Amino acid sequence: MVLVLSIILFGGGSQAAADVCSPGAGSVSADQSKLPRVAVAGYQGEQLTNAALVINAGKALGLSARGQTIGVMTAMGESGLRVLDLGDGPGPDSRGLFQQRGNGAWGSYQDRMNPTTSATNFFKALQKVSGWDQLEPTTAAHRVQRNADPFHYQAYWPAAVEVVAALGDVKPTGAGEASSCGIPGESGKGDDLPWRTAQIYQPSPLGMLNRECVDFALWRVNQQLGSASAPYKVLNGTFRPDGALLGSALTWKDGWDAKGWPTGKTPRVGAVVWYAPGAGGADGTYGHVAVVKAVNGDGSYLEEGYNGNPAPNDHTYYTRKVPNRTPSAFLYLPGSN
Repeated sequence: MVLVLSIILFGGGSQAAADVCSPGAGSVSADQSKLPRVAVAGYQGEQLTNAALVINAGKALGLSARGQTIGVMTAMGESGLRVLDLGDGPGPDSRGLFQQRGNGAWGSYQDRMNPTTSATNFFKALQKVSGWDQLEPTTAAHRVQRNADPFHYQAYWPAAVEVVAALGDVKPTGAGEASSCGIPGESGKGDDLPWRTAQIYQPSPLGMLNRECVDFALWRVNQQLGSASAPYKVLNGTFRPDGALLGSALTWKDGWDAKGWPTGKTPRVGAVVWYAPGAGGADGTYGHVAVVKAVNGDGSYLEEGYNGNPAPNDHTYYTRKVPNRTPSAFLYLPGSN
């Protein structure tokens, strides 16, 4: 199994994995008497105390480390991990770590100003979001907070991972000993293909043709495997264990099957979207592949990819909302279920 990042818990003479990128993993605890005396990811003092209270509120509800980290990320994005006794233009009655409104949904003023109570109420609301543990963290937070920008919280995710790792006395590890956990597929970044201006119909660094749908999708796969620069972990010619090319979009489902990786009918953030020839308007000979950028509450998903539009907009980045019944299959990476 390949994981973007795992957190290894040390204690009691044993080790247990708490992967903040995957649902269903164990939770962590923060000892308030042993908080770091130096800044962690730019946060210190009362901010780390509040982060510890958020972490432990999630622990009390039995949330995974990933869920706890979503809570810390959200508080960072709302208040900078400070208990604010003021609101803003969109929410003049917002208060506390999570800037919860005075509409009765978040308890009393005292509840909203109490870090543990406000965090507990945030987590309870998060647990009511259908499939929250399968959503991109910023999307899960947005479903609770209803921020005007659904990607507002994404910038705080790496810092939240560092803080949870430090306060939980755990060691963040992964490919290249990365110190933070990437969003699956880096899906919020948009058009970040490093060679997005390269000449089309020429070989890309991944062994595909520059700016084809398969080129972008394999770039996302590499990112999820912790390989965002050369030498890349998987190439067109090295993906399949039998030595055959991963090839055009037509053969990607077979390539996943040959590798023994999971597939299914449910969209998940970071999953490769596979269209058989002609499905959903895909090319009648080669089909099409893309990547799930976000999953919507109605079961549809936001798709991102390359070369999904007719000329003159071909071989460029695009996004579009798609019903989940349209593709032929979703191709998952190990550890993403």
